[in-house]
Amino acid sequence: MFYLIIFFIAFVLAVVITPLAIRLGGRFGLADKPGGRRQHDGVIPRIGGVGIFIGFFAVAVTLFAFTAPETLRERLPFIGLLSGAIFAFGFGLLDDWKDFSATPQFIAQFILVVIAIVTTIFIEEVTLPYFGFQRFPWYITYPLTTFWIMGMMNTINFLDGLDGLATGITAIAALLFTVHMINLGQTNTALYSLAFAGACLGFLIFNFNPAKIFLGSAGAMVLGYVLACLSILAPARVATALLVMAVPIADTAWQILNRWRSGRSPFKGDRGHLHFRLIDSGWSQRRIVWTYWIISAAFGVASLLIESRAMKLVSFVALVIVVAWVLLRLSKQKTS
Repeated sequence: MFYLIIFFIAFVLAVVITPLAIRLGGRFGLADKPGGRRQHDGVIPRIGGVGIFIGFFAVAVTLFAFTAPETLRERLPFIGLLSGAIFAFGFGLLDDWKDFSATPQFIAQFILVVIAIVTTIFIEEVTLPYFGFQRFPWYITYPLTTFWIMGMMNTINFLDGLDGLATGITAIAALLFTVHMINLGQTNTALYSLAFAGACLGFLIFNFNPAKIFLGSAGAMVLGYVLACLSILAPARVATALLVMAVPIADTAWQILNRWRSGRSPFKGDRGHLHFRLIDSGWSQRRIVWTYWIISAAFGVASLLIESRAMKLVSFVALVIVVAWVLLRLSKQKTS
């Protein structure tokens, strides 16, 4: 029952706050007009991060106040999760207002990595297929954590191209993390993940096609940072995150490589992503989003049911190959 209460409070807060964000976005001109990557109708506010952040943070800080561990070392990861979320939200709002170039955004992402590492949120121990348990030295742990957190943030940012796509996949991942944490007996951490899922789903009501509000930079940064941190805070969830996010991760990697080969900035958004290519080939937004959601949920559930790490790796690689094949097919159709 307590789990349902936590989820419900975060959900309701997001549902209540998001309409206020819609009004504020329109009033202060923090909105997107049709054009570029987006082909929506009318002017849509882009400060959806307000609803998600308040829904999650209000519940999370309350949990921290009443359920935080006694020792500072045990408290540090939760401090990093909350303080990083504040920074991600604040910088994201500033970016929604000023529309920064890529460099300030990468600096902000790196600061978030530092916050995570200083508060002991890092990938230090893993169990690899065929190699077993591995404990990394700092010179592997820190770069690996940097790659994971910044990679997750950029993946979510690139994924935020269709109504409800990034928010829905993040909610699916957070719910699966919750189940995994409960199975491991990490009930305290599970409450944070559940609150995050509730806030995402509350916002999704307004973000699903046709969207009344977009995530914006504030929303995408909060989603990426919190999701990356939650995937690190207990063992074996990085594998779950990889399988839930396999399609967008493969798509992001492909686009970065493709842009680099064509002499373009790897991090400048365009309509080359899989979801945009599917739109251009005649798929509806809802069909694409539901397809992504179903694939993410199916592989995420599989990661919880499959004990073999080798099978998880094979599943991830197979899905990446399928995404690459589809992208190649769509590229050939576009050029023919």
